[in-house]
Amino acid sequence: METFSCVFQYPFAKLQEGPFPLKGKWNEQYFHNTNPIVLELGCGKGEYAVGLGKKFPNKNYIGIDIKGARMWTGAKRVEQESINNVAFLRTSIELIDQFFEPGEVSEIWITFPDPQMKNANKRLTGTRFLNNYRKILVPDGLIHLKTDSPFLYTYTHELTRLNGLNTVVDTDNLYASGLANDILEIKTHYEMQWLQRGLTIKYISFHLPQEGELLEPEIDIERDTYRSYGRGEIQMPQIFDNNKSQE
Repeated sequence: METFSCVFQYPFAKLQEGPFPLKGKWNEQYFHNTNPIVLELGCGKGEYAVGLGKKFPNKNYIGIDIKGARMWTGAKRVEQESINNVAFLRTSIELIDQFFEPGEVSEIWITFPDPQMKNANKRLTGTRFLNNYRKILVPDGLIHLKTDSPFLYTYTHELTRLNGLNTVVDTDNLYASGLANDILEIKTHYEMQWLQRGLTIKYISFHLPQEGELLEPEIDIERDTYRSYGRGEIQMPQIFDNNKSQE
């Protein structure tokens, strides 16, 4: 990972040595343009960051994850194909405001995260994280969630409804809705797994205002019942080959 110029590894311990040097300067000192910055949180192999970067050269994409072994796949592709609008940041998502200035990020993609059914405080679409995203997003910045989890989809749907957030798209069956486009048809490693198991993909996108208290939905949500083994235990074909055939 240390050999890739597109990868920045900054765990909590390294941040204690000094501030992240590109905070507020990503466009100026790394991307060398003024294009909007889009994040993919929990990026895994970086399929969305790389796929979007290739489709939309007028935007800059940064994949963020704590697990370098997965991220290596996307970083290797960026280096091999000389993709100059994609970077990777290895750190905890909880520290995200240490790496970007207010208003430096225009959109956030959250692709197939752990639904954290037992702990709302750890859900990437929960109020704790949304309040952190506010610190770096432009006013009314856009949040995207793609998930196989009925629980997480229902939770996020109810959260946006309760707080009156401006929803752009909201569907519990993306590929049957007719809404899938060039962006949404990029499929991640985990998405291919769930589709092969016959599961539907849910998608919701909404604008996040800068002001106003965000409330947690106080409802009972039926928990997912199909997670009988870990996500990483299912073997799949090389995801980048699948994506490449769709581009």
